[in-house]
Amino acid sequence: MTAPVRLLLCEDDDDDAVLIVTHLRRDGLDVTYERVETAEAAARALRGHPPDIIISDYRMPAFTAEDALRLLHETGLDIPFILVSGQIGDEHAAALMRDGAHDFISKDHLTGIAPAVRRELQDAQVRRRRREAENALRKSEQRFRLFAENAPDIIFRYRLLPSEELEYVSPAAALILGHRPDELCGDPGHVLSFVDPADRPALERSWHSAAPEPLVVRWHRPDGTTVWTEQRAVAVRDEHGRPAAVEGILRDITAQVAAQRERERLEHRLRQVERLDSLGKLGGGVAHDFNNLLMVILGHAELALESAPDDSAVRDDLERIQRAAERGASLTRQLLIFSRLEPSRPEILDLNAVVEDTGQLLRRTIGEDVELIAELEPGLNTVRMDRSKLEQILLNVLLNARAAMPEGGRVTIRTAGVEAAGVPPIVRLSLTDTGFGMSPEVAERAFEPFFTTKRRGQGTGLGLSTVYGAVKEAGGEIGIESEPGEGTTVTIDLPATREPAPAAVDSGPARPHRRDATALVVEDDGEVRDLVETMLAQSGYQVIDTASPIEALRIADAGEPWIDVLLADVVMPGMSGVELAERIRRARPAVPVLLMSGHTTGSLPSGVVLPPRTALIRKPFTSADLLAQLDAILGPGG
Repeated sequence: MTAPVRLLLCEDDDDDAVLIVTHLRRDGLDVTYERVETAEAAARALRGHPPDIIISDYRMPAFTAEDALRLLHETGLDIPFILVSGQIGDEHAAALMRDGAHDFISKDHLTGIAPAVRRELQDAQVRRRRREAENALRKSEQRFRLFAENAPDIIFRYRLLPSEELEYVSPAAALILGHRPDELCGDPGHVLSFVDPADRPALERSWHSAAPEPLVVRWHRPDGTTVWTEQRAVAVRDEHGRPAAVEGILRDITAQVAAQRERERLEHRLRQVERLDSLGKLGGGVAHDFNNLLMVILGHAELALESAPDDSAVRDDLERIQRAAERGASLTRQLLIFSRLEPSRPEILDLNAVVEDTGQLLRRTIGEDVELIAELEPGLNTVRMDRSKLEQILLNVLLNARAAMPEGGRVTIRTAGVEAAGVPPIVRLSLTDTGFGMSPEVAERAFEPFFTTKRRGQGTGLGLSTVYGAVKEAGGEIGIESEPGEGTTVTIDLPATREPAPAAVDSGPARPHRRDATALVVEDDGEVRDLVETMLAQSGYQVIDTASPIEALRIADAGEPWIDVLLADVVMPGMSGVELAERIRRARPAVPVLLMSGHTTGSLPSGVVLPPRTALIRKPFTSADLLAQLDAILGPGG
């Protein structure tokens, strides 16, 4: 049910008032009215319960239409005002219309009053609804601005029509992008200059798209850092359905990108660990047998070389066999080191002495077309690490350098001490080549396991990763500096010690002296056992050999012949060499023991200290290596 129309009637004549109301009601308007004829009464009516419409006579004894309009304006209310008079001219009526009256009806034509009231009430309703909508829009804009200016994300509006312009950017841009909103708004080319060049085309396409997809965009901040953002936007269309603007948000996802990269790095590292675990199992499984094979090849090549005349044509072939076997042994050792199956034996080392001692091997390795220069700083502090691993570091880095100089070149090995206040002293080893260098992308991955730029079959991808592992194990740091066409420098920093390196022991003759001693050789591989027997026999040893640890116990328990030294393979069926040595020493504690090992997994855990007069020799070994080890544990004698 529609509420009655509340009418404020400014009229001093009762008959005229009744006539006006009658015309309204006769036209179907439900009207309630209050008649006033003074300014005070009109003011009270406006303050109390404002009417829906005002109808006013032009002139009354104590009140005029101008007074009524002034009171209405003072209230600020939007109420239709209709002037009704029979005594006013057109000029005065026009003046009142300019002052705010909505219509003028002559008292001589009151039939037009009802249509005028209906029209003005409808217009007032339209104005009221427009005001409500505008107020709602204003409040919405205020809420949006409050939200936008305090939002952690960047909120933007990019206008497309009639001309392109970034119209609005929220204050979060200063924090995220490092640019104030006023620096970004305006010319789109200026805005795009802060976007990574690779992302600009996609960003521009998204701004002109009818349905922009989520997009990741990189921005360059003034401080040189890069910010990753995710854009989510919608197209705003004009009355013709054309995209007229794009509105959206830019969310800073730099932390998420970094977390994703770290997650990918960890997943990659996990896959590497799994590969290394598989490699370790494979390496441990084949190392023993493979080293036995290399032992036989290398040992017989050595024995054949000893008996071959200097001018024999076969010497070159034998030396080639020997070098190939040595390379095979080096590769096996790299696998074991990399798989952490090779125990570390750190010792105090003079870095300069190690470089000098291995110089001949290194020169032979890199070939005659590569010049090897050593610039060694005298008086260096010592370092503590496994000598064989330090030698492996030198060899592997040089092999990489050699591969980078197919036409020859120069490798410079430098050593230096580095000391600074508040920092532990270090010893620096650097190797610089004149090769073709590497790109930053390749240098970044150089220490990754199995990563290689060599053609298939020319590299394992383990060389520098093995170096990295050995350096880290020694508590050091390693880095690469390289530019394409500018060569490469590998720098290794090792913790320095103040302990002096052990004095070099005069090894005497190249071959250990002959002995009149009995050796019990326990080795399950017949070829290796025969080779060791030959090596020992040539140096005067009496040899008793067996493939069975149980048989070796029986021989030792018998007491005849007397056993001067036990040589036992570490890994044998039924009983390890370590266990065999322990059981023999229960009855004969003083017997020297030399353990022979193709690998040491499970038999000599890391950290286990060998008892006195016990040594470990790694396969493959030469006759000279074997006899030198025996001399060391047997001591002086003949």
